[in-house]
Amino acid sequence: MQRRHFSSLLTASVAAASFLSPVLTHAQGRTVLRAGDQKGGLQALLEAAGELKDLPYDIKWSEFPAAAPLAEALNANAVDLGPIGDAPLLFTLAAGSKVKAFAANRSDAYGTALLVRPDSPFKSAADLKGKSIATNRGSIGHFVTLKALASVGLKAEDAQIRFIPPADAKLALTQGAVDAWATWEPYTALAETGGHARVLVNGRGLWSGLGFLAATEAALADKRAVLQDFKDRVARAQAWSYQNSAQFGAALARIVGIPANAAQLQFDRRATRWQDIDAGVLADQQATADFYLAAGLIKQRLDVRATFDTRFQRGKA
Repeated sequence: MQRRHFSSLLTASVAAASFLSPVLTHAQGRTVLRAGDQKGGLQALLEAAGELKDLPYDIKWSEFPAAAPLAEALNANAVDLGPIGDAPLLFTLAAGSKVKAFAANRSDAYGTALLVRPDSPFKSAADLKGKSIATNRGSIGHFVTLKALASVGLKAEDAQIRFIPPADAKLALTQGAVDAWATWEPYTALAETGGHARVLVNGRGLWSGLGFLAATEAALADKRAVLQDFKDRVARAQAWSYQNSAQFGAALARIVGIPANAAQLQFDRRATRWQDIDAGVLADQQATADFYLAAGLIKQRLDVRATFDTRFQRGKA
């Protein structure tokens, strides 16, 4: 399957996908699940684990370089579901998006990090005062940037935060146009193993490590059984991946198109585990929402309980 498609013309692709969706949904009597993905994400996992075989429905994949354009596609009803981190999900929900999270996972937060060039003199977040930091607005990289600055008594305005997509941000860092880059896996592993950057501040203690599968309200209403099956396949594939680490690392490198050492590093380091949406998930997500409110990135307090669909828990029909 093609893994290299990135949504460079989001508006056009969203319009096209929205126009075609009725045809896709009913083609040949099979449901079509329009799945958004991020680089190094679900399609590679499911394909490597064999979970894309014998599907009782069809999947139309769309790949995005980051959570922000994926969230836009969800909001435009151009995709039915997609993987998204806790911070960008909150950001789009606060902007009025009609989506809900229906599955949750936790990963080691290390790989969501602030990177600097290997020869940078910086030793801690305190060195970023007055310096330029590239990241995506509303992303987990943006969130970790704010938390890292706060951890040393700095505010957002004490640094120059520039909102740049991952590929351009990496180039800006390596060329010296910015002093730091706040990003996530697999970009962190790619930059490290390629010798382009080192981790200045990692996300442990700053970020919850939460990620979600989010779906549109229309998909949750009309494709619930398909979403349940998809969620179960993802959980099985994740368990398989850790039982077959070397095999999956090689498959991930091949499918996603990144070097094997970067694929293995980001996979091993993430240690992702899917779980129920429990009280701990709700508490951590509320804390993130409250932090965004205090930082001025959202304008009203968001009660996160209303942003989850818990009908997909283990043991629930």
